[in-house]
Amino acid sequence: MTLEQLRIFIAVAEREHVTQASRMLNLTQSATSAAISALEDRHQVKLFDRIGRRIVLTEAGHAFLSEAHAVLKRAQAAESVLADLSGLKRGAFVLAASQTVANYWLPPHIQRFQKAHPGIAVSMTIGNTETVATAIHDGIADLGFVEGMIDDPALTVLTVATDEILIVVSPDHPWASRKPNPKRDFKTARWALREHGSGTRAIFEAALPALGVKDGAIDVALELPSNESVRAAVQAGDCVTAMSRLVVANALAAGTLRAIDIALPERRFSMLVHKERYRTAAAKAFATSLGETSQPEPVR
Repeated sequence: MTLEQLRIFIAVAEREHVTQASRMLNLTQSATSAAISALEDRHQVKLFDRIGRRIVLTEAGHAFLSEAHAVLKRAQAAESVLADLSGLKRGAFVLAASQTVANYWLPPHIQRFQKAHPGIAVSMTIGNTETVATAIHDGIADLGFVEGMIDDPALTVLTVATDEILIVVSPDHPWASRKPNPKRDFKTARWALREHGSGTRAIFEAALPALGVKDGAIDVALELPSNESVRAAVQAGDCVTAMSRLVVANALAAGTLRAIDIALPERRFSMLVHKERYRTAAAKAFATSLGETSQPEPVR
């Protein structure tokens, strides 16, 4: 059994389709089928049932899939250790970041790091605070960056920056010329917000009671999946939103959005690190390049 056979088996199992797996692996369909057949013949076990043009995992295939994933992860960990020995001349690591951090704060830091270490490959997945925490917990990514609150005992949470949340409206909105009373006006306004699980939304909603708005009593007219879609909706209509200054800075400068003079609590941009998983030298070096804080955030 080879690592290549395991990679082919996993690709076919996850897609339940030989042709699609072959394209992803850049192999011929015959080579992919031969690798699966070699595994089945060598160990006298059937991993897939062929049903028409589809293939589905057998019970034995399901059991083998989790073990195949585990073996490949161990192989990748071994490769990472060897890459470390090259003194940051080569290697790779994966970042996971929530949208505000990924789109507005991290890119210049990544660019500076890669300029200093051109042999290190950096890839990044983007989600919301909850999905980023899950990626670090499950070992899918090496370092996570979020703006929301995290309560996972398996993760160390380290502050790397701070951010300001602003309430913004279009220039034509009544609030642009008249400061609202949060206790009275927030309940009747039409709000455009990110989805549940977004750090920006969680922090805004947590701040509402202190402004006199209890029980989350606001009208969320639009719930959208990205900062850009929320910003565009507010610019084009009569909605109100709460967003990072990083996201709306250009719109404020251009006059297409107005910030309302109502203070919201400052929030932290946090780095998530799994307490027990191996962290490569490249990932450690990137964390250090951010000015990694030595003090973890207090447990909530």
